[in-house]
Amino acid sequence: MARVEVLSASGGVVGEVDLIPELFEREPNLPLVHEVVRAQLAAARAGTHSTLRRGEVRGGGRKPWRQKGTGRARHGSIRAPQWRGGGVVWGPKPRDYSFKVNKKARRLALASALSLRAREGGIRVFDAFEADRPRTKEGAALLEKLGAKGRVLVVLTREEEITYLSLRNLARVHIIPADQLNVYDVMVAETVVFSRAALEEVSSRWAPSEAEGEAGAVGAGEVGAGEGMEAGEGS
Repeated sequence: MARVEVLSASGGVVGEVDLIPELFEREPNLPLVHEVVRAQLAAARAGTHSTLRRGEVRGGGRKPWRQKGTGRARHGSIRAPQWRGGGVVWGPKPRDYSFKVNKKARRLALASALSLRAREGGIRVFDAFEADRPRTKEGAALLEKLGAKGRVLVVLTREEEITYLSLRNLARVHIIPADQLNVYDVMVAETVVFSRAALEEVSSRWAPSEAEGEAGAVGAGEVGAGEGMEAGEGS
């Protein structure tokens, strides 16, 4: 079982925590991860685009000229698609892009994504801030001591408000609550930073059961995809 150091808000090492193998030491299933990310992005689409077809464009009820004898091509309406101002052929209409995602697929894809980050050494853990008020300077210093590189995903519990307020204004930092942890946010982040409490919550909430793990190893290609603190449903 892999272990990572836990840093205090001041940057000192205060202990170690175990990364449960069910969530951080799986053989990554990249096709499943791709499928879940695709479904998550599809669910985030508004789908409100709309164009007018020839029957919906105002005007064009009269035949522009007689059928024969003019030497010109025959037309029945100036709102046909080939006319300027006419309707659009096969244009988009409002629709729902989301599609069903198996819960087991979302859980196994999340485990694959976290396992990828753990393999790359991109998992960090820290103790919650003990300050009585938020301090962005301390938040920036903490991430620097953690060695968080590139785009950083910070996972907190919903009770860690001081920590959230200390980190929210930092560039390249995205913060989500533990119950909204999802595959897309993990995959686009170079470093995933957990508070100790958030890691415990994720481990107990999202770790796949032993039966699910066996099912994923046998037939992960047969299951579909999933969804995203503000985006969609937690994976």
